[in-house]
Amino acid sequence: MSDAPSNDGSAATAPPAPARPRLIFRLRSHFFTGVLVTAPISITIYISWLLISWVDSSVLPFIPTIYNPETYLPFSFPGIGLIFAVIVLTMIGAITTGLMGRMFIRYSERVLNRMPVVRSIYSAVKPIVETMVTQKSAGLREVVMLEFPRLGQWSLGFVTGVTQGEIQELTEDEVVNVYIPTTPNPTSGYLLFVPRRDLVPIHMSVEDGIKLVISGGIVTPPDRRPPSERGMKIRSQAPAASEPLRHAGE
Repeated sequence: MSDAPSNDGSAATAPPAPARPRLIFRLRSHFFTGVLVTAPISITIYISWLLISWVDSSVLPFIPTIYNPETYLPFSFPGIGLIFAVIVLTMIGAITTGLMGRMFIRYSERVLNRMPVVRSIYSAVKPIVETMVTQKSAGLREVVMLEFPRLGQWSLGFVTGVTQGEIQELTEDEVVNVYIPTTPNPTSGYLLFVPRRDLVPIHMSVEDGIKLVISGGIVTPPDRRPPSERGMKIRSQAPAASEPLRHAGE
């Protein structure tokens, strides 16, 4: 149905549309902003509280009543078990650095190495803990890119060290250990022995790389490359789409 002409011969204009309820949109925007601000802080506090509570529940039963501050306080004091654990570990570290401490450690390791099942667990856990705590391997701080699971598809990997032993002896190239974590759980993944020439080192830190993996690519770390490398591109080893594939034996 067309608009009726006005007295001056021009068509009548349509009535203005009702104003949108901007107050609702503002309230919704403020609500999501509040969630974005408080959610990381709340989750961090909650996880820290769970960790402190777990340490307290595990350590407090071993603290003598006379040394437990909660014996003299009318309320519970969270974190006592954590503080006590730090003090005990520091004292153990100070003792084991001495002559008697080193002798005790060597004797304990000899006993553990003679136990069939325990020696396998101890020999596997000890180098991992030593590497993570003392940071002897600089490769733990190196993030790389490599074509995995096939050429043309890139994955993020963490170099954990230089391959040694039988694996390196059986390969012609210099091979390094690369750990490729899964998303969103980085504790599981794949261990690859990759030639160093097939790796693309990047300037991303290990912390940023773990954030990228856990978030599934939602959290993108900033580009930390120097300005001279911003225009550089990496090229895949996969054949181009126009290049015909060669079958085995050709």
